[in-house]
Amino acid sequence: MENVTHEIFGEVISAYSRENALEDGVLVDVSTVALEAGIKFPVALTRTVWDKYVEVPEGVTCQDVNGRLWDILWMFKQAIHRSKGGDILNYQVYVRNNNRGPRLEWLKAICGPGDDLEPVITIMLPNQD
Repeated sequence: MENVTHEIFGEVISAYSRENALEDGVLVDVSTVALEAGIKFPVALTRTVWDKYVEVPEGVTCQDVNGRLWDILWMFKQAIHRSKGGDILNYQVYVRNNNRGPRLEWLKAICGPGDDLEPVITIMLPNQD
């Protein structure tokens, strides 16, 4: 397969791996907490999801990073149980980014091949790829 691809497209000029994205902070590895939630594959959040829904905005009370991350992963796990399969799963989670009340937000999880073709999960905003 690699030879056919090389014949069609030529030599690879540059490649950006999942490992590179984790090292650069584009992705945030949350696999340890995901495993505690019962998710057996490695899981990463996009930096945007981490910054927007895991980090606690300044001045917001009664919130912490661990609880917010747990909510994202736990609701993902529940969405898996309700799904009919497939490699893309859209789901919702309540997030409170102010001191008034939570909002229901959409997230998208994609299960695809990692750098060594192992299954990995990436959780992102619905408009991200």
